[in-house]
Amino acid sequence: MYLNLYIVMFMVLFFVSMGMFIFCNILLNNDMTIFFEYNFYMLNSVDVIMVILMDWMSTLFLGVVFLISSMVIYYSKSYMMNDKNKNRFLFLIILFVLSMMFLIISPNMISILLGWDGLGLISYCLVIYYQNVKSYNAGMLTIMSNRVGDAAILVAIAWMLNYGSFNFFFYLSYLKNDYFLFIISIMVILAGVTKSAQIPFSSWLPAAMAAPTPVSALVHSSTLVTAGVYLLIRFSPMLENFILFKYLMLMGMLTMFISGLGANFEFDLKKIIALSTLSQLGLMMTILAMNLSNLAFFHLLIHAFFKSLLFLCAGVLIHSFKDSQDIRFMGTSFKFMPLTGSFFNISNLALCGLPFLAGFYSKDLILEMTLLSNMNSLTLFLCYFSTGLTVCYSLRLFYWSFLNNVNQSVLINLHDEDWIMNKSMIILLIFSVIGGSFFMWMVLPFIYMIYLPLNLKMLVILIMFMGLILGMISNYMYMYMYLNKSLELFSFFGNLWFMPILSTYGVNFKILKLGLMFKKNLDYGWTENLIFSNLNINLKFYMNYFQKLHLNFIKIYLYIFIIWILIFLVMLNMN
Repeated sequence: MYLNLYIVMFMVLFFVSMGMFIFCNILLNNDMTIFFEYNFYMLNSVDVIMVILMDWMSTLFLGVVFLISSMVIYYSKSYMMNDKNKNRFLFLIILFVLSMMFLIISPNMISILLGWDGLGLISYCLVIYYQNVKSYNAGMLTIMSNRVGDAAILVAIAWMLNYGSFNFFFYLSYLKNDYFLFIISIMVILAGVTKSAQIPFSSWLPAAMAAPTPVSALVHSSTLVTAGVYLLIRFSPMLENFILFKYLMLMGMLTMFISGLGANFEFDLKKIIALSTLSQLGLMMTILAMNLSNLAFFHLLIHAFFKSLLFLCAGVLIHSFKDSQDIRFMGTSFKFMPLTGSFFNISNLALCGLPFLAGFYSKDLILEMTLLSNMNSLTLFLCYFSTGLTVCYSLRLFYWSFLNNVNQSVLINLHDEDWIMNKSMIILLIFSVIGGSFFMWMVLPFIYMIYLPLNLKMLVILIMFMGLILGMISNYMYMYMYLNKSLELFSFFGNLWFMPILSTYGVNFKILKLGLMFKKNLDYGWTENLIFSNLNINLKFYMNYFQKLHLNFIKIYLYIFIIWILIFLVMLNMN
C-alpha cells in the first residue's frame, strides 16, 4: 500500500515540476506576472481573500522545489522501507512541501505566515521523528530559534495595519520613502536571518541533522533554510541601499567563515554537509546585501541540486556502514561503491565551483562581482578565504569517506545495487552538471561581461588550488593532532565557536537555576508552611464548624431565631 502511495506522490510532484518549468518560460518570454484572487467569503465589508502570485521567480522556484521533493520521495521509498512509521513520514514530507509552496506563491504577509509557521512546525515533527533524547533536544533548539522569526513576522504584520492591505507587493516602491520602513525592515531581516540560520542563530542547523537523511536533503537544498533568503529576495526592492543590509552582509560573511572553518574540524558526515549549507547560505546573504538579488536567487536554485545529491549520497553511505555517521569509520568504499562515489565526487566538485559544473556558473560570477563592488579588504578576504575552505573540507570529506583505509567492522554491506536510490540520484546528477548553464539562460537573460585584469580573473582558480593544497596538508595535520590529543582546538572550531552551548545553556541556564531556587525555597519551603499548612488547618476547622450548622439541631434553629429578633430590635432602636 505505502509503496504505491510513494510512487503516486513522486509522479504527481515530478510532472507538476515539469509543468512549472514550462509555465516559467512562458511568463519570462512574455514578461508577465499573474495575480490570482480567490474570495472565500464576504461578511459586510470584510473580505477574506487568498492571493496567489505567479511570476517567473515563484514558478521557477516551485519547479525546483517540486522536482527535488519528487526525487526525495522516490529515494525514501527504498530508504524508509523497513521503518514502522513510513506513512507518517510521507504525509509529513507532503505537508512540508505544501507549506513551502504557500510561502513561495504568497504576496500577502498573512498567507506567508501560514507557510512560514507550517515549515517551523513540520520541521520540528521531522527532527524529532526518531524519538530519542538527542532528537528531542535538537527539535526544541530548532523550533525555539525559528519562533524568533515567527514573532518578527507577526510584528511586521501588525505594522502593516497602517496601510490598506497586507499585500506587501504593492507597497515595495512606496515603502522606500516611508518612516515605518525601518521597523518593518528590521522585522523582515530578523525573520530571514533566523530561518536561514545566520549568526547568532546558526546552532540549530547542524542540530537539525537528527532528522532522517531524506529530510535533510529536502531541508538543506530547497525548503526550510532557503525560505529566509527567498523572503529577503522578495523584499529586496524595498531594502536596497538600506543601512541594515550592511549588517546583513557582515553576518553573512561571518557565518560563511565560521561554518567553513567548523566543517574542517567535524567528523560527523551529515554535520559537515550541514555546515557546508550554512556556508553557502552566508554567501547568498552576502551577495543579497550587495543588492544583487537575481544573482542570489540564481545561486539558490543551483545550490539546491548538488546539495540534495550530496545528502542522498550520504544516506547511501550511512546505510552501508551500519548507520554510522562518523567519517573515521568509513573508507575504501570507492572500490565497492563506484557509482555512489562518482555521484558524491561530482556533487562535491560542483559545490567547490569546478569549471563548467553547475556551481561554477554562480560562484565564479558572485566572486567576480564582489571584486567590482565597494567592499573593504577584510570582507573581500573573508569571502575568498571561505571559498578556499569549501574546497578544503570537500577534499577532506571525500578522502575520509572513500579513499582512506577502512576502520569499520567486517560485517559491513557495501553495495551500489539499490536502483531506486540510484535513479533519483541520477536525475539530480544531471541537473548538478547542466543546471548551471540551463538556469543561467532563464534567470540571467542578459549576459554579464565582467572585465578584470588577468591576475584577478585567475584569483578564483588560484583560491581553489590553495584550498586543495590546504586540504591535503590538513589531513596529515589532523591525524597528528588527533593522536596527540590536542582536542581543545577541535572543540572550539568544530562547535561553531561554542555557539550551540551559548544558544542553549547561555540562554536558559540562569533562568532554570532561578526556577530551581524558587522551587526549593518557596514551593518546598516557607510558602508551603505559611500558606498551604495554614490554609489546610483553617479550612478544616471552618468546614467542621459549618458542618455542625447543617445538622438540623432544634437548638440551632432557636439560636438563629433569637439572633434575628435581636437584630430586628437593634434596627428598630436605630430608627
